[in-house]
Amino acid sequence: MLDIKAIREDAHAFDAGISRRGLEPMAADLIEIDKRRREAQTTAQELQTRRNELSKIIGQKKSQGEDTDAEMKEVAESKDAQAEAEAAVKKAGDKLDEILSEIPNIPADDVPEGADEDDNLELRKWGELKDLGFDAKEHFDLGEALGQMDFKTAAKMSGARFVVLSGALARMERALSAFMLDLHTNENGYTEVNPPALVRDNALYGTGQLPKFEEDLFKMEEGFYLIPTAEVPLTNIVANEVMDEDYLPRRYTAMTWCFRSEAGSAGKDTRGMIRQHQFTKVEMVAVTKPEDSEEEHEHMTACAEEVLKRLELPYRVVSLCTGDLGFSAHKTYDIEVWLAGQRRYREISSVSNCGDFQARRMKARYRPNEGKGTIHVHTLNGSGLAVGRTLIAIMEDYQQEDGSIIVPEALRPYMSGLKVITAS
Repeated sequence: MLDIKAIREDAHAFDAGISRRGLEPMAADLIEIDKRRREAQTTAQELQTRRNELSKIIGQKKSQGEDTDAEMKEVAESKDAQAEAEAAVKKAGDKLDEILSEIPNIPADDVPEGADEDDNLELRKWGELKDLGFDAKEHFDLGEALGQMDFKTAAKMSGARFVVLSGALARMERALSAFMLDLHTNENGYTEVNPPALVRDNALYGTGQLPKFEEDLFKMEEGFYLIPTAEVPLTNIVANEVMDEDYLPRRYTAMTWCFRSEAGSAGKDTRGMIRQHQFTKVEMVAVTKPEDSEEEHEHMTACAEEVLKRLELPYRVVSLCTGDLGFSAHKTYDIEVWLAGQRRYREISSVSNCGDFQARRMKARYRPNEGKGTIHVHTLNGSGLAVGRTLIAIMEDYQQEDGSIIVPEALRPYMSGLKVITAS
């Protein structure tokens, strides 16, 4: 959530920022609502102060046997007036929060301008695109021919956008998760967490999925939602907390199932594992001081890239343009892995610096070692990596002409030394 105080102090900068998101100016309207809230708050405080004064006067007059009818009448009227003022404070405050909760984060100055993914800025590439020497197949054709990727059985029990993996492919997905977690915890400074997969609405509000994107979520009974990403529970570890400065930075990683309704994705990636309702992902989350978040963003991106380097999977890094930037993100790098079967790069990780946007919604702050008061932390999140898409990339990039799949060397210790996946 954006800071109304900052909007008051520089309305032009706020309007310029949201205009880059394609939104009309709204600083004047927000400031007017906030003005009504603050005026009503001042009125309520003044009435309370006056009533305290009247209490003293009434006490003095009673002790001296004097009449207090006028003061008692004013006290009664003051209570009614204060109740009205407090109701006005709440009404204006609720309206302000409602509007602010649906305004996306302001893009960083160096976020490229653009309308959609076609305007994203390529920053770098890594790895060579190998000539396989034959017509590469896509992962679903390979997996079905191996007898280890079954969409029909999954559809029978769950419907479209689900899969049943078995044999070596199921083992590879498990191995990839362990490989990624070991890398992030042993070398990259992250603490492994096993968080809940069910959260309440306040957690999703804190990270920005609610209220605007409820249609993308799976809502359960009793107020629970299935997590769309481990970003939600990991970031909410610090919700409503005031941390000591020395406690920062905090780095968390987790492997979880993720659940998304894929609302609005009809007709997109209908075959295969690219876009599913349930998928496995290793997530990274960092909580930092404001002055450290840009450096942390680069660090987190490098951690995600290192997974692909160890697996020798070619990729590129792009900076998302203003039109492709996520709701809570201040700046995002997408890492796109090369898929030989599709002959194109596909997203395998988004690494975002959210600034203090989520922290304000979650009320997450830290207490500096010097000075008074508290400061909102900055939060960052990134896939490290999407496990299913990494499996897809290995299948397509390491495929052989006979349909078998070479196991990357870095992954073999996690698969009891298996070098090649062949048909079951």
